[in-house]
Amino acid sequence: MTAESMIRVAAVQMNCGADLARNLGRADELLAEAAARNVRLALLPENSVFIGARDEDKLAYAEESGCGPIQEFLADAAKRHRLWLVVGSLPLKSPLPGKCFGGCVVFDDQGRQRATYRKIHLFDVDLPACDQRYRESATMDQGHEPVSLETPAGRLGLTICYDLRFPELYRRLAAEGVTVFAVPAAFTEVTGKAHWRTLLRARAIENLAFVVAAAQHGVHPNGRQTHGHSMIIDPWGQVLAVQADGDGVVDALIDIQQPVRLRREFPVLSHRQM
Repeated sequence: MTAESMIRVAAVQMNCGADLARNLGRADELLAEAAARNVRLALLPENSVFIGARDEDKLAYAEESGCGPIQEFLADAAKRHRLWLVVGSLPLKSPLPGKCFGGCVVFDDQGRQRATYRKIHLFDVDLPACDQRYRESATMDQGHEPVSLETPAGRLGLTICYDLRFPELYRRLAAEGVTVFAVPAAFTEVTGKAHWRTLLRARAIENLAFVVAAAQHGVHPNGRQTHGHSMIIDPWGQVLAVQADGDGVVDALIDIQQPVRLRREFPVLSHRQM
């Protein structure tokens, strides 16, 4: 461990609604708080700019990748706060009529867009125990390509919410050298209470990687309740920091060389037989 290998990262927890300006303003306030703590890389949750009363409402705010007022605002925020910003997801235009991508967009500390990941796994499930039905595919197009990039916190793998249930995606990212997973989410209260922490720790442990998970919390205009519990987990599965409820910033100082050392000393990834 050296001073040069220690980087502070953060997950921002929010309760987003249908007021775009309010959501962006609140994100900016929380990013300022993160910057005041000397955070170098911050993650916003899934749907971090808009959650409407109807799923199709977000289509009105969909932008072309790399341009548009929402992305310009977030790029400027990254530059003003001098941190790498991972926007958990925002609506990006799709060639399919009536649909958009859920796009996870990364800006560096100069406001330059470095990567865009389009959500691969869409949440199409029924939860009869609580009479809830979800059909993301009705208004969302599906991405197909995993995305990772180099950041001050190490090689970062981009995922979104429901992706968390598909370990093969994380294993593929680990094979690309990823040592930190971004997991922005809007996990339901029901599934979050049952599985959120367990799944996050599993992805960290089985890949010997850090997990930075930023969540939505509370009740939203569509009547759905999200679980919160944003957290940062180390490669051994230890929860370094967590925020159960409310808006806020959860941060931790991580040693970006820790996954490298662990993978050398405990070479589980090289022992795979299939």
